[in-house]
Amino acid sequence: MNSNSPVWLVGAGGMAVDYAKVLKALAVPVIVIGRGNASSQTFSEKTGIPVFSGGLDAFLVSAPKIPTTAIVAVGVEGLAGAAIQLLDAGVRRVLLEKPGALHCSELQVLHEKAKSANAEVFIAYNRRMYASVLAAQKMIEEDGGIQSMNFEFTEWGHVIEGLTKAPGVKGAWLLGNSTHVIDLAFYLGGNPVELHALNSGGLAWHPSSAVFAGSGRTSKGVLFSYQANWCAPGRWGVEILTGQRRLIFRPMESLQVMKRGSMVVEMIDIDDEMDKAFKPGLYRQVEKFLTANSDYELGLCSLGEQLARWPVYVEIAGYDKLLIEK
Repeated sequence: MNSNSPVWLVGAGGMAVDYAKVLKALAVPVIVIGRGNASSQTFSEKTGIPVFSGGLDAFLVSAPKIPTTAIVAVGVEGLAGAAIQLLDAGVRRVLLEKPGALHCSELQVLHEKAKSANAEVFIAYNRRMYASVLAAQKMIEEDGGIQSMNFEFTEWGHVIEGLTKAPGVKGAWLLGNSTHVIDLAFYLGGNPVELHALNSGGLAWHPSSAVFAGSGRTSKGVLFSYQANWCAPGRWGVEILTGQRRLIFRPMESLQVMKRGSMVVEMIDIDDEMDKAFKPGLYRQVEKFLTANSDYELGLCSLGEQLARWPVYVEIAGYDKLLIEK
């Protein structure tokens, strides 16, 4: 990481504030590019960092010196477009907030653009970097790998219903939010090679589905199952089963363990200082993004990985492929 080289931070909302706090702690110079005056002012009040308001288009017209690295933290509907603009301008490493796009076609265009420009774009699933996950990975290795797993991605429908979002965002909520859970499960257990997905119901803001259940097998031979009900109480969670331990992420920032031959669930002491000081997982994610040279070293989600997972997410959600992949 070159501390003299600024990072462009595109976006001035709440997520951008979290990124700015991490960049300040890492002593990395940052140029923030916002859009609206109100959000830009709020950002500056919270971080002490000035914002170029008016949007990325206007900023690029000013012929700024192009950095190597940028972070994009705008609304889901604008993610892919902003990343494409950055690549066209000459930026060669981009950390792009999840899920990277609202439609698969946007992600495909971005992927082709990145390949032709010899650029790297990563999808920011910060839960991969939780202290709880890092601790669990060591236990999984000690136990000889994962045998099975289950996960839940229940969303609070009664809360989401009242949120104001851009058109299409809430209708694709599983892609834009629930994939935090699903991505983590498959990151640990392997990519699904068999999937039997069921869904039913629907909500005014998410007509495709509201209740979910399914199972399958991953590339690592791990059997998995999942369920979620957006009309009922519940919370996110992942459970990983090895030959020696049941590893429980519920809440996902914590790690609980049940050992073979015991019914006792033990809370594991983890080194989560950074997860408490900053948005959980974000410090390690940004640090790795700025210092590592390969997505294999990073543990971050590559653009190709996200494209490969997209049909899985669409099947789990029961989305109309013509609608969600246009």
